[in-house]
Amino acid sequence: MRIVEVRERAIPLQANIKNAVVNFAEHTVSLVALVSDVVREGKPVTGLAFDSIGRFDQSGLLRSRFIPRLQAAAPGSLLSDDGRLFAPEKVLASILRNEKPGGHGDRAHAAAAIELAVWDLNAKLLGIPAWQLIAQHFGVQPVAAMPVYAAGGYYYPEDGIDRLQDEMRRYQDLGYVRFKMKIGGAPLAQDMARIEAVLKVVREPAHLAVDANGRFDTASAIAYGRAMQDFGLRWYEEPGDPLDYALMSELAAAYPHRLATGENLFSAPDVENLARFGGMRRGLDYFQMDPGLGYGLSEFVRMIGALEKHGYSRKELHPHGGHMLALHVVVGLGLGGSEAYPGVFAPFGGYAPGCRVADGCVAPTQAPGFGLEEGPQLLPHITDLLRT
Repeated sequence: MRIVEVRERAIPLQANIKNAVVNFAEHTVSLVALVSDVVREGKPVTGLAFDSIGRFDQSGLLRSRFIPRLQAAAPGSLLSDDGRLFAPEKVLASILRNEKPGGHGDRAHAAAAIELAVWDLNAKLLGIPAWQLIAQHFGVQPVAAMPVYAAGGYYYPEDGIDRLQDEMRRYQDLGYVRFKMKIGGAPLAQDMARIEAVLKVVREPAHLAVDANGRFDTASAIAYGRAMQDFGLRWYEEPGDPLDYALMSELAAAYPHRLATGENLFSAPDVENLARFGGMRRGLDYFQMDPGLGYGLSEFVRMIGALEKHGYSRKELHPHGGHMLALHVVVGLGLGGSEAYPGVFAPFGGYAPGCRVADGCVAPTQAPGFGLEEGPQLLPHITDLLRT
């Protein structure tokens, strides 16, 4: 059994929206296919994945370094010990051959796309959903339905309070009861007015989170915290640079409510440093690392181990992502919850039509693998990728 071909294509996001730092209209995502020599119903069994949302494609890295290394590896060296499946950790080691440690940037996203495609491929070989394979592999009792929140409240080209409130009402109509909105892309007073307007719709402050996407320095982060602290919001996310652990520690000492961060940490050592130096409070604060941005599921599980070593619970992990890959990981590893992007970041964001939201919870479908083929907006890109 071997991987006979690896394909990649950069797909543009359909999102002319901004957070406090970036405009997503220019963003792209790498869609990867691992084609095996196993044939079912006349077609090769193929693993699919992508490198998550919020960065750019890694076509150059994949085509110049990682795909050639994978293709050059001896087929038997990529298999599990019993030879029945592909070993994700062996695939990851093969594509990272001759790479220096550290420098966890786009390299981590490129590697993640391939590593996650291995999980999709293995699940399809077994004929089971990816969440089930993940749970079995790591000895976890999966949760049938996972709490999710609708992540929105971006800054639009033509924006206003009415549009923002209407957006939150649409999420409520879809079955969501928890929400997130962006801050930091407008003056403080204007952002406070936006939060107050959303709270008129959401009503429960404990159901609304805010996300600054790393925009603030320490003084600004604390100023926002003081302005928001009487709201009692669900969490205050990524106030500053993801590696500024001192900022997080100072903010945690000043802000009494939950903080959340980690989306832009791509390795277990970075998470270890956050746990040591970031002032994160056990039983209160949340972690949001994304396996699609940080070398895949193998490294993500090491991140969980780093947190658990310091006394944090895996229920305090609510990974970034808002797509089918993240949902399967959250369910399979028994984490605390997942993000959702209803109607945003097509063709990758959101869940398959069969994933119905009920009382703010959702379960992945029973389709083999991650079920990416079930997404009507992504399916044409998958079909085109496998046709060429």
